[in-house]
Amino acid sequence: MPVALLWFRRDLRLADHPALLAARETGDVLPVFVLDDRLWRPSGNPRRRFLLDCLADLREQTGGALVLRRGDPQQVITELVGETEATSVHVSADAGPYGRERDASVEHALGEVPLVRTGSPYAVTPGRVTKRDGTPFQVFTPFARAWREHGWRAPAPRPRDVPWLTGVRSEKPPDATTDADLPPAGEAAARAAWRRFRDERLPDYADARDVPGGDGTSRMSAYLKYGCIHPRTLLADLAEIPGDSARRYTDELAWREFYADVLWHRPETAREYLKPELQAMGYDDGPDAAELVKAWELGRTGFPIVDAGMRQLHAEAYVHNRVRMIVASFLVKDLHQEWTRGARYFLHHLVDGDLASNNHGWQWVAGTGTDASPYYRVFNPVTQGKKFDPDGTYVKRWVPELRDVDARYVHEPWTAPGGVPEGYPEPIVDHAHERQVALDRYQRLRDR
Repeated sequence: MPVALLWFRRDLRLADHPALLAARETGDVLPVFVLDDRLWRPSGNPRRRFLLDCLADLREQTGGALVLRRGDPQQVITELVGETEATSVHVSADAGPYGRERDASVEHALGEVPLVRTGSPYAVTPGRVTKRDGTPFQVFTPFARAWREHGWRAPAPRPRDVPWLTGVRSEKPPDATTDADLPPAGEAAARAAWRRFRDERLPDYADARDVPGGDGTSRMSAYLKYGCIHPRTLLADLAEIPGDSARRYTDELAWREFYADVLWHRPETAREYLKPELQAMGYDDGPDAAELVKAWELGRTGFPIVDAGMRQLHAEAYVHNRVRMIVASFLVKDLHQEWTRGARYFLHHLVDGDLASNNHGWQWVAGTGTDASPYYRVFNPVTQGKKFDPDGTYVKRWVPELRDVDARYVHEPWTAPGGVPEGYPEPIVDHAHERQVALDRYQRLRDR
C-alpha cells in the first residue's frame, strides 16, 4: 500500500481537513508534526504548552500514530519520506512569510515526491481576494465586502476511518511549563467551546463584545491559531443565524483573514512598517524610558484599565480585544515606544499569538498600518475604562488593590477621597501631556 505523509502545522484536527482527505486517497497515512526551532524558540511558554497539549490530543485521535520529530523541516520530512518510502507529502498551504519559504525549500528537497497543498488555515486563502484591477486591498471594509462576495467552501467531511501508519519512531516532546491559566487544548475542546459560545453568548455578542468585565467574547482565537477548528466550520454555523451579532462575529473572522492577506502581499510587514514613512518618528529610550516600559509590562502604570490588561496577559496568556488596543496605545502613544517592542512582547506571552493578527493589530493602533486615519487616534485609558468597564468589574478582578475603591473612582483612584490605595502606584505619566507629545512628534514628521 502506498504511503502518504500528512504534515500537520496550523491544522491540528481531523474534521474539515481537506489535506487529510487528499492524503487518505493515496493509501496509508503517516501523520507528522515537526518541531521547528525557528518557530519554537521565539514562542513563549504559554504557546509552547498549548501546542504540546494540542499535539497530545492529536496523537490520541490518530491512535498513537502521530510522529513528532524536532529539527529542520527540510531534513526531517525528506528523511521520513526515505524511511517510509512515501510517495507524496500533504499539507495545508501556509500563507506566512516563513512558511512559504520553508515549504518551497522542502518541495525542492523532495525532488520527484510531490508536496501537495490542499486547503489553508483560512476560509479564503490569502491573495485570492483583490480589487477589480488585481491589486490588494489596503482597507478592511472593502476587503470584507469582497471577501463575503467571494465566499468559501462548505466544511469538508470528517473521514470515518483513516488507515494510519503506525510504528514509525517518534521523539519525546520537549518540556514547556507555564503558570498561565490556559484553555483546554485540542479539537474536541475547540468544538465544545464554539458550541457553548454559539448557543449561549452569540445572541448578545454585538453589545457584549466590547465589555471586558463580562463573558461576551468567544475565546476561540487560540483554537483558530493552531487550527483545532477551521473558520469555515464557524462560518457555516453563522450563515444559519440571523441578526447583528452573527454579522459582527463574521466581521471578526474577516479581520483575521484581512491581516493574513495584507501579510501575504506585504511579507516584510511582519517586522517592518506598512507605512515606512512613519519609521522616522521619534521614540524614547534610556534608563527612564526602560523603567516606564517595565511598569507597563508588570501592570503597574497607575492607570487601572492598562494594569488590568497586562495582568490578565500574564495570568491567562490572553487579553480582551478592546483592552489590547488600550494597552497598545498606552505603550506607543503615552510611553513613546515603537509598536515592534509591544508586538514582540505580546507574541511571547499570548497563547493565541498569531503573527499577522498580532503585528498588524499593533500597527493599526500605532497608526503605521492599515488604519485610514492613522496617528491621531490616542486611546485615553481613563475614558476607555469608564466607557467599557463602567462599574470596574474588569479592573477589580485583575487589580486587587482597587477592589474596595468605589466604582466612581476606580478608573481614577487618585481622585478618591482617600487617594490612591496603599500598594497601588500613582500614574507614571500625565496622559494629556504625553498625548500632545505624540501628536507634536507626528506633526513634525509630516512637516519634514
